[in-house]
Amino acid sequence: MRTVPPWLSRLASWDAAVVAVTAVVLLVAVLTVENFGSGRNFTFLLLDLLPVALIALPMTFVIVTGEIDLSVASTLGLTSAVMGLLWDKGMAIETIIPLCLVLGAVLGAVNGFFVTVLKLPSLAVTIGTLALYRGLAFVVLGDAAVAGFPRDYTSWITGTIGGGPIPNLLIPLIVLAVIFGVVLHATPVGRAVFAAGASEQAARFAGVRTGRLKFWLYVVGGAVAGLAGVLWTLRYSSARADNGFGIELAVVAAVLLGGVSIFGGKGTLPGVLAGVVLLATLQNALRLQDVSNEALNVVTGVLLIVSVLLPNILSSARTAIRRRRRIAGDIPER
Repeated sequence: MRTVPPWLSRLASWDAAVVAVTAVVLLVAVLTVENFGSGRNFTFLLLDLLPVALIALPMTFVIVTGEIDLSVASTLGLTSAVMGLLWDKGMAIETIIPLCLVLGAVLGAVNGFFVTVLKLPSLAVTIGTLALYRGLAFVVLGDAAVAGFPRDYTSWITGTIGGGPIPNLLIPLIVLAVIFGVVLHATPVGRAVFAAGASEQAARFAGVRTGRLKFWLYVVGGAVAGLAGVLWTLRYSSARADNGFGIELAVVAAVLLGGVSIFGGKGTLPGVLAGVVLLATLQNALRLQDVSNEALNVVTGVLLIVSVLLPNILSSARTAIRRRRRIAGDIPER
């Protein structure tokens, strides 16, 4: 029986399919959507996808272990609210930013404690903290908005490299993506993450302390969501309790669209980043066509459902084909 070459298997992978679809969507948008290909719109596109991409990095680890965190947008909103409160009280921005990162880590640790120590389902826990953290954000800041952040910070966040279309923020995102990618795909930590997602019991027998691993993944995810809250606030120069509202749907959709299995144990970071770009491209092109936010939510929801159903359908089809080939191979030739 002929074996499929490794390079052909990679080309046929879900990751490669997402990259190909993203390239096609970009090309179609450039050719058919007015102003999509302009440098200004390209800058906005990248700035819009940066928070989603940033939060998707640790979310990939969490979902690969078979867990989920739906509270990331609320963590972003609460850190933004606290940032606004502290700035309004006269605290230096250089002190506020580290405190917001610590706050995000603490919020992530709360999720990790409930999931790994109390053994509660991560879906239920993070739905609860989604509401809790967002409610606390409104307690901290109410409906008010705090502005007037240092221009040196806000101008750098919204600025571009050499005055071109590439935002300054893309460079640190690439650095972080490389770090997270190396950790996930080339270190013992990454192997432990995949092992925990494939079979937690087997991972424990292999010596992986799955509870501690998941706890620290939630801590890192919270800290990164806190960082996203800081960047969001500085980009718009506005601290609000509702900042980042609903972004968790885009993050989870991008991660699953990028090929990470909702059941854990499978996925790649390059695929996730391709999913982020695909989702951001579709949303940007539709906005330029004056599509409403409600319709954009529908598109995101459809992609989320497709990214869950289609890989499982394809996996079942491949399994059925392999089974038939094995049966056919057992029949002696005449």
